[in-house]
Amino acid sequence: MELKDAVAVVTGANRGLGRHLAARLVERGAKVYAAARRPQSVDVTGVIPVRLDVTDQESIRAAAGIASDATLLVNNAGISTGTPLIASDLEAVRLEMETNFFGPLAVTRTFAPVIEGNGGGAVFNVLSVLSWWHPAGVGAYAAAKAAAWAQTNAVREELAPRGIAVSALHVGLMDTDMAAGIPAEKADPADVAAQILHGIANGLPEILADETTRNVKQSLATTLTPA
Repeated sequence: MELKDAVAVVTGANRGLGRHLAARLVERGAKVYAAARRPQSVDVTGVIPVRLDVTDQESIRAAAGIASDATLLVNNAGISTGTPLIASDLEAVRLEMETNFFGPLAVTRTFAPVIEGNGGGAVFNVLSVLSWWHPAGVGAYAAAKAAAWAQTNAVREELAPRGIAVSALHVGLMDTDMAAGIPAEKADPADVAAQILHGIANGLPEILADETTRNVKQSLATTLTPA
């Protein structure tokens, strides 16, 4: 996909990876709608701030009406509540699924006909190494990202005949607000954003942004030993 002529919608563009993506897309010559629940919090030069809450269908429809020339959707918005699946409030688990699985699906369903009507383009989903690695302490997040991986693969097949490529990022910890309290080595979101744009431009279906993620993906072929 030629990014210079792209018209991109980036959700969660007010901070972290989304902010870096919006800025880099502008640098590449794309028109960028920077979507956030509070558009006044978007401070990237050269973008068009748009209100979009991935858990609010009305706001998604309104954003699609504004960004009616979109050819690229980046589903970046998400949350992590640190919620296990058993020893937790079920509503917190539901919130993770609503935001990290149903949210991107709702946005994609709404924007797919827009992108198709503009001659085709791409959808990009920001996922996680936890799509494949499922620590108990963040079980809700891991389950939602695993489901979002399945969503990505199924939607890729469904949208291909409509001229829309679908791809995804898998990455471990990044140096963003979401991982601020975790003392561990973290990827630079600016570097990850560069990898994403390279992947979109070259039609890569999947981007594994760091060594941890590559190792975890490779380990999926390993047979589990019974406890």
